[in-house]
Amino acid sequence: QNLLKVPEYTDYGASNGSDSKKLRVEEAPPSRVIHIRKLPNEASETEVIALGLPFGKVTNILTLKGKNQAFLEMGTEEAAITMVNYYTTVTPHIRNAPVFIQYSNHKELKTDATNQRTQAVLQAVSAVQSPSSDVQDVLAAVSSPVLRIIIDNMFYPVTLDVLQQIFSKFGTVMKIITFTKNNQFQALLQFSDPTNAHQAKLALDGQNIYNSCCTLRIDFSKLVNLNVKYNNDKSRDYTRPELPAGDGQPALDPTVAAFSKDSNSLLGKIPGALNPLSAAAAAAAAAGRVALAGQAGSSGVLLVSNLNEEMVTPQSLFTLFGVYGDVQRVKILYNKKDSALIQMSDSNQAQLAMSHLNGQKMYGKIIRVTLSKHQTVALPRDGLDDQGLTKDYANSPLHRFKKPGSKNFQNIFPPSATLHLSNIPFPSTDDLRLLFSNAGGTVKAFKFFQDRKMALIQMSTVEEAIQALIDLHNYNMGANQHLRVSFSKSTI
Repeated sequence: QNLLKVPEYTDYGASNGSDSKKLRVEEAPPSRVIHIRKLPNEASETEVIALGLPFGKVTNILTLKGKNQAFLEMGTEEAAITMVNYYTTVTPHIRNAPVFIQYSNHKELKTDATNQRTQAVLQAVSAVQSPSSDVQDVLAAVSSPVLRIIIDNMFYPVTLDVLQQIFSKFGTVMKIITFTKNNQFQALLQFSDPTNAHQAKLALDGQNIYNSCCTLRIDFSKLVNLNVKYNNDKSRDYTRPELPAGDGQPALDPTVAAFSKDSNSLLGKIPGALNPLSAAAAAAAAAGRVALAGQAGSSGVLLVSNLNEEMVTPQSLFTLFGVYGDVQRVKILYNKKDSALIQMSDSNQAQLAMSHLNGQKMYGKIIRVTLSKHQTVALPRDGLDDQGLTKDYANSPLHRFKKPGSKNFQNIFPPSATLHLSNIPFPSTDDLRLLFSNAGGTVKAFKFFQDRKMALIQMSTVEEAIQALIDLHNYNMGANQHLRVSFSKSTI
């Protein structure tokens, strides 16, 4: 570890245990350096530092692995005195084994200040400290190699492969499990070492994966080991490539495995914001098995099937898919009216719409959304009447994402029974309830925001909310005020 040798450090009272500990405390005057004895063989620096954290800043550490001892330097003598006084009455434990604490004869630790690993551990562990930290809570947090990750404002799809690329910059990622909870994409990610988890949390918490969206919220998990049963799009154990894919889950595509191995350059260097353009392409490639943007095979066109052909119109598809991107063209197929092609602005928007709308109910039927092999949606030739089945929306004023950095980028959520309403010209609860009931649903709850220009309205099912959004987004409320409707992550 490139530390100065300290031959004079000896194990005082190793044979006599706590008796000699008491004697030793009386002998040595208070010092900000604490001598810790009887450490378990497998104890980590992180766990030793955690003993001092509740009492103040820890400024240095020296572990003597062969002797099961360590020296901890506190920021102030007062902190050290508080710590020794506390542990005189409450025996500290590491890994369920009692350890012994006393003042050291040394007034400071003279170790090599350039020891980067020690400094990284100190910095990482200090980051989880709060003034009210209980010793056991701090110890639990700092000794976990597992992070809990929540992604806010998920405008572009974030996949298991994208997380692996980002987090592997900080150490070996062993396992990842992804899931959706409270309408939010979340993941549990296990490093091989707790120190890597701390460094990743320090660098990445609060960062955006892409410009203005996909914000990482990172905490330590109480779990210390993840149990992964399947290797597929939702979970991965990188230490066990032989695991099955599981029922109904696609097995790992070899192109994606190769892609994730050879993609260090795709996500920008940490720290600092991640490179949004290449990252978005990476997300689309990892999630959709499409080639990187600009290469053959990437497409912003979706094929939607199992539509209710009696009810569906290009306008209804434009409105629903427009929640997840700017729809350019819609074509309901002439010979197969339960299917349609929808051209989005780019492949990332297509991917986002597919991930949120595939399997949802529209006009009573579960729709299927896949990426199309078409690069564009063709308009009918001049003079040819296709019965209004093809519409061009390239110049529509209703696109939600035209303005770069628009707030709409931060408010994209999966379909939910609760809708967010804005641009309300008159604050009348009854009128709005009636309007949404007439769309063919049951209004379960309604709540105005403080300014009464916005509100939440909860329908009885997600299908009813989808229907209400299709019917009432851009509804003219009079005085040229058009209602804006989107899905909400909140409930009332």
